[in-house]
Amino acid sequence: MKIIIPVDFSDNSLNALDFAVALAGKKDGEIILVHVIEAVYDFASQASIAMDNMYKDAESHMAETLKKYQDEDLKIRTVIKEGTASISITRIARDLDATLIVMGTQGVSGIAAALIGSTTINVIKESSVPVLVVPAEANALEIKKVALALEFANHEDKFIDWVIAMSQRWERGLEFVHVQTSLDVKEAPGIHKLEDYLTIHHPGLPVKIHTFYAKTPVEGLDQFLEENEYVILVMCHEHKNLWDQILSRSQTIKMVFHSKVPLLVMV
Repeated sequence: MKIIIPVDFSDNSLNALDFAVALAGKKDGEIILVHVIEAVYDFASQASIAMDNMYKDAESHMAETLKKYQDEDLKIRTVIKEGTASISITRIARDLDATLIVMGTQGVSGIAAALIGSTTINVIKESSVPVLVVPAEANALEIKKVALALEFANHEDKFIDWVIAMSQRWERGLEFVHVQTSLDVKEAPGIHKLEDYLTIHHPGLPVKIHTFYAKTPVEGLDQFLEENEYVILVMCHEHKNLWDQILSRSQTIKMVFHSKVPLLVMV
């Protein structure tokens, strides 16, 4: 398992690192710490000096961070790059064939969520590998289970096996959550299809499916999270074109800002 951890050495990013180390364990896990230095466009001589100083600062912070994990039986290496954070992070994850990106974030709400230019959101939109978003208060040792939120859409089938494998690796229970937003729509066929799939491909796997009735998916997931606090919530995010992103914020993106539990976004 190869995990990319973007770090800016803030408390949130270092908490995400702690979270990732706890999940990776010692089962052939590898952590790659990535720090991206935003390019400086100024007079050439001043820019060169500034970049040199930023590289030296990053190397110093990286060395200090690694000291904390020097006794861990876990492979950790570092990458320092110059560029745009989201582009660099997703490119490194792709080039290194990473299993997962783990990022820390601080939730916001209201107009701030609508206007903020978040690196986390851009990584989700640009990434070709799953992204685990870890809120500041999350603690991996408290996590009891993984919950996969489903809409019973065709694109979700390919994610089920991956999530099952991760929950087993992390030694956490797995449950499924479905939010029914209209009482007129029958969810039974989708649930039966899921049960049949699990019976065929994962015989013996304990299956628990929660169904909540709400006006919106976010409201339904809130109901689930009120009853299940120590959980990693898994959601699927389909990449949308530019106009869709401008005109309609996806439920997954809303949950990134909204959730107080770790959110694993399948892309």
